[in-house]
Amino acid sequence: MVKDAELAHLRRCVELAAEALAQGDEPFGSVLVGADGAVLAEDHNRVASGDRTRHPEFELARWAAAHLTVEERAAATVYTSGEHCPMCAAAHAWVGLGRIVYVVSSRQLAGWLGEWGVPAPPVRMLPVGEIAPGVAVEGPVDALADEVRALHRRFHVGAV
Repeated sequence: MVKDAELAHLRRCVELAAEALAQGDEPFGSVLVGADGAVLAEDHNRVASGDRTRHPEFELARWAAAHLTVEERAAATVYTSGEHCPMCAAAHAWVGLGRIVYVVSSRQLAGWLGEWGVPAPPVRMLPVGEIAPGVAVEGPVDALADEVRALHRRFHVGAV
């Protein structure tokens, strides 16, 4: 269960997603937090650059591999506005990061995109557990889901 103190990290993820949207990018944001609760790194989507692998969860996995010990990575938590895609889930597992906490699930996002008539992405939207079954995952977090939905709606449909 997501603790009240963790909501601050998830709110920051939503802020980062809004920053990505303001820069013309898809609204995703993520924060890497150490075992002591300190924010270690954060990022937002940067796929508008043309490199579709520039997801924040992937960037945080690479950062963690370069800057944290195996033990520190295992004890860390990745908070994110949306559940990891298969690429990011694999990167998370390969570098040995700990728990994932997300605001909206891949299933929720896929439902919204279908509702808005957005074509399916080139990679199937699967739950993290199907890609990285050993990773502890918590979500969705309903308290912030409407905000994330609104960001995606603005990106895909426009101002409403």
